[in-house]
Amino acid sequence: MERRRPRRSDIKCKVEHMFLGQYQHSIDDKGRLTIPARYRDILAAEGAYVTLGFDRNLMVLSVPVFEHISKLINQTSVTDPDARILRRQIYSYAELVSVDKVGRILVPQFLRDSVELGNEAMLVGAGNYFEIWSPVLWAGQISQMQSGESGALRYMDLDLSSGE
Repeated sequence: MERRRPRRSDIKCKVEHMFLGQYQHSIDDKGRLTIPARYRDILAAEGAYVTLGFDRNLMVLSVPVFEHISKLINQTSVTDPDARILRRQIYSYAELVSVDKVGRILVPQFLRDSVELGNEAMLVGAGNYFEIWSPVLWAGQISQMQSGESGALRYMDLDLSSGE
């Protein structure tokens, strides 16, 4: 059976529904964070889940992506200690948020405290979700990503070929 090659419009549609780029925004005293317009369009209908990330950051996932991850997590065994830790990390920190009329979400105080967010945040696209970072911690990530030799070693086992 011949595999159908994705049409340019299929790829364009997928890219338009990805979280890309980096944005710096302020967080007001109530914990409201402005979401970039490009991100808002993806989250507007159903809202999003904000939860603890894996690198002292927050992850913001659309409802369908969170449900998909939740389904995968729920397929793991409750007798597996690592699976229980993952469940706790994802679910105990998860908050459903909505985008208000001016394009902001409310980031709860306990989540801001857990990742050292003050009055500034970096919003960083990660494909099917985006991350919220303290600018200081994000600067450390940039240094890691720009480390030439260690970066090459880190990715050498991944097949990142274009498939052409």
